[in-house]
Amino acid sequence: MIVATILLLQATIPQKLIASARNQLTWGTTYDPSYVSMKYPGGDVDRTKGVCTDVIIRSYRSVHIDLQKLIIEHKRTHMSLYPKGKLDPNIDHRRVKNMAVFFRAKNANLPTNKDWRPGDIVYWLLDSGLDHIGLVTDKRGPSGKYMVVHNMNTPLEEDVLGKWRVVSHYRYPK
Repeated sequence: MIVATILLLQATIPQKLIASARNQLTWGTTYDPSYVSMKYPGGDVDRTKGVCTDVIIRSYRSVHIDLQKLIIEHKRTHMSLYPKGKLDPNIDHRRVKNMAVFFRAKNANLPTNKDWRPGDIVYWLLDSGLDHIGLVTDKRGPSGKYMVVHNMNTPLEEDVLGKWRVVSHYRYPK
């Protein structure tokens, strides 16, 4: 246990993001898109519930980056860039399109067809037309591509990087 703690303290940001995302696989979280009131900053839904964006939000909190706070602060000063013009700290950071606006504004976007690295974020458009997001891990799947932790029904680490149309690819912070 002491060795594992020391290794985690020495880990890079991508390694910590991945460790946090993988830890979420053990929580028994079920997909639940319900609107929930939460504190701000640092708010979260109960860890037994969540959506795809919660995997990202919770992973970044493990490296002391509060996407709820950062997205709300950015939206407050750049409202016209965001799809919905009303400010809501309970849900704005939990929307894929809002995350996309924030990451683009922070110059975190990369080419969608190459240079994937562990810790990157993938934004897909599912076959159903819904937006979806996940965290790229350091494990390769049978396809030879990196696996991704995402929450569609429950958080899973799967070989899905190339399964749906990739809308955007982010690395934050660069």
